[in-house]
Amino acid sequence: MRYRATVAYDGTAYHGFQRQADVPTIQAELEKALGGIGKQLVGVVGAGRTDAGVHATGQEIAFGLEWRHSPDDLRNALNANLPADIAALRVREAGHDFHPRYDALSRCYVYRLYVSPVRDPLQRWRAWRLSKPLNVDNIREAAGSLVGTHDFGAFGSPPQGENAVRTVFETIWQQDLDGQHTFTIIANAFLYRMVRTITATLVMVGQGDMTEAAFQGILAARQRALAAAPAPPYGLTLTAVRFAE
Repeated sequence: MRYRATVAYDGTAYHGFQRQADVPTIQAELEKALGGIGKQLVGVVGAGRTDAGVHATGQEIAFGLEWRHSPDDLRNALNANLPADIAALRVREAGHDFHPRYDALSRCYVYRLYVSPVRDPLQRWRAWRLSKPLNVDNIREAAGSLVGTHDFGAFGSPPQGENAVRTVFETIWQQDLDGQHTFTIIANAFLYRMVRTITATLVMVGQGDMTEAAFQGILAARQRALAAAPAPPYGLTLTAVRFAE
């Protein structure tokens, strides 16, 4: 039987989602837990290869497992065997050809920031602290230029091959009264470190170190050296993956 699951995790202690030798990863922990449940080798595939330190509330995975009980029982058994910083939120049966990466229509990431002269220890691994205020109107104008199909080579590198063309469906920059900011971006797929690099470059716009026109010029130039260094990973969360059904 093939299953799919929605998974949440705190990525602080992990070297990203994808399995690597000799370092802790989300994929390795999931496979270890499933292997212990079914007493069999289990391979897990995910919709997004989140980087080291990046979190998720809506990562989608798929795996094959011989299991005689309900999907809810499988979810409960999986959570009983996972470390405290990883949890299966939902498990359901999937078609034999379901692949969370290739079947995904879009992915949604949220990056969290806050502006304060003093650090907040409770947000240490959840948001990027900035000491200089942001002009949200300028950021929104610049972020709007990302919507559409573009070559995003200025903001990241393809995980495979050389194709850096992606389609961004929506960008939303929000600010609340407490100085908290969230940047939401939805696209069909993302390049390696694309969201973090875009966020850091938008911060330059918001702090007056770059004009909106210059930001648009970076996108058009497709030269990685022109954009900012990536924002810290701990502010980023994969929140949702959408499929056709």
